[in-house]
Amino acid sequence: MKDSRIFSPTFTYTHTMVKRLSDIAAAREVILHAHLIPKWEVSIRREQLVRAAHASTAIEGNPLSLEEVSRLAEGRDVMVARRAKAEVLNYLRVLEHVDLYQEEGMISAGRLLSLHRDITRDTLDDPSAEGAFRTVQVVVGNRITKEVVFSPPKANEVVPQTNALIDWLNSDAAHQMHPVLVAGIAHYELVRIHPFVDGNGRTARALATLILAVREFDIKRFFTLDDYYDSDRPAYYRVLKEVNQTWPDCTVWLDYFTEGVEISLSRVKERVLRLSSDEHRAVAGGQVALTGRQMKIIEYIHANGSVKSGDLMRLYGISRQAAGKELMQMVENNVIRIEGKGRSTRYVMA
Repeated sequence: MKDSRIFSPTFTYTHTMVKRLSDIAAAREVILHAHLIPKWEVSIRREQLVRAAHASTAIEGNPLSLEEVSRLAEGRDVMVARRAKAEVLNYLRVLEHVDLYQEEGMISAGRLLSLHRDITRDTLDDPSAEGAFRTVQVVVGNRITKEVVFSPPKANEVVPQTNALIDWLNSDAAHQMHPVLVAGIAHYELVRIHPFVDGNGRTARALATLILAVREFDIKRFFTLDDYYDSDRPAYYRVLKEVNQTWPDCTVWLDYFTEGVEISLSRVKERVLRLSSDEHRAVAGGQVALTGRQMKIIEYIHANGSVKSGDLMRLYGISRQAAGKELMQMVENNVIRIEGKGRSTRYVMA
């Protein structure tokens, strides 16, 4: 029987927090309206995906370097322990398909369990704990200092408290709140409840990412908070510990969380402005409008180096004529160019 308890976040809007939310909104608008050609959009998105996978797993002790994570993302192998490799590949796959963990804008307990299962697949000592709520008591500790940060709720409180959080996430109250605050609250609450035996941090950070995507605030997936947390791990643990002492008031955490979004988004904004300025001079007319399929073609070229009309026929089940028309439109827009002739014809980034 579903528990009837209600979750409602407690926090205070500080002047600093309000200013940050305003700056975040301004940076978002700049990024969304920047004249950035598609090949740079894909490049930034892929780079941020790699940085997020590296940072989120590194926070929890994964030894892979950023370069090694990048190689795995490209489909190349690295000589590391099986578990370390699986943690990174799992997180990469989850972030690439994060939209799959919601249904029509709603988040359910079942989808949350799927999120955890996919993040921890083949990485836990007990495989039955993958995608399952914990039934034992655990403690939360700093893996670097070995310090016990806090003791989460008892096992019999996990499902009721998690359901209460999910109910709130799907409520009108949450949908009327700024997406960044909702993501921050969900992140902290999932860490506090600690509903799983392991993988809670990665799942909480992925859930925050999912919420921003559902609320269309992921800003083309150009930025990630995981890198911000990893840049100062002691601060991340310190704030989590501090807010545990003030719970249910989570103002301290939201101050920290909004600071992370502001800093991360500001960095992306500056980079986008530099790229859009240079590329705008190189490509007349600035932003090239592409269809969803054409963006997929760009991503395919980015991953494989080139594409042929036969690849599109196989991927999308379209005729050779339709594939050729799609590609030639992109050639005319100076997005891709032709290399080779006849059967050797292939298309690469312009």
